[in-house]
Amino acid sequence: MLSTYADDVVFVGDWSLNILLGLQRILKCFHLISGLKVNFHKSRLFGIGVEDREVAGMANVLNRDKGNLPCVHLGLSIGENLNLCKAWKPIIDKFSAKLSSWKANLLSFGGRLTLVNAVLTSIPLYYLSIFKAPITVINKLDRIRHSFLWGGTDNTRKLNWVAWDVVTTPKSLGV
Repeated sequence: MLSTYADDVVFVGDWSLNILLGLQRILKCFHLISGLKVNFHKSRLFGIGVEDREVAGMANVLNRDKGNLPCVHLGLSIGENLNLCKAWKPIIDKFSAKLSSWKANLLSFGGRLTLVNAVLTSIPLYYLSIFKAPITVINKLDRIRHSFLWGGTDNTRKLNWVAWDVVTTPKSLGV
């Protein structure tokens, strides 16, 4: 028999034992119909607005682990206050890490511009399509792109030949 696995599903619903037992039965039916196995050992039970001991008790009844918030799901921080800049640090670090493998002084201006437009601009899009980032985070990401484009680093500044708002103007506007 061929086995395939489905990953990263989140179920959200009202907090009750009957609903959780019903969900468990649905997942067992899903397994029987599709042949896909649900790995309950990787499953976590989270309760929002529910006391920790109640979540732990319900997880114990269902033979699951209790999950703790904040956590990371599909690379996104869940249960953290994303209005705070410190919650965006992993994204900023990932953004900066992309530049460590490329040295600004080894690429031509055109190469740096292509890298900024194609790679650096697309990295935060996944996060920004789900969450609204604080303006300080947006400014920090722009500073990193700006500095890399002009060949500088966090410690050094290079002469900027064109204003940043002109560089970031869409090509459809003719600039």
